[in-house]
Amino acid sequence: MMRLSGAVGFDSSRTPVASSRLSGAIATSLAIGTLSLCLVVALTVLSIRATVAMPIP
Repeated sequence: MMRLSGAVGFDSSRTPVASSRLSGAIATSLAIGTLSLCLVVALTVLSIRATVAMPIP
């Protein structure tokens, strides 16, 4: 196996993997997903508390 000259591990030149618009879109979608998950968890906790607080007929 021969080693190529110029490319040594992580020291080789770096090329951008994604554009800044794509990175921004991914960050935005992750933020929206996180907020919606927090909202669902909060609503679930509140509904469970409301159900537990109701008297059993």
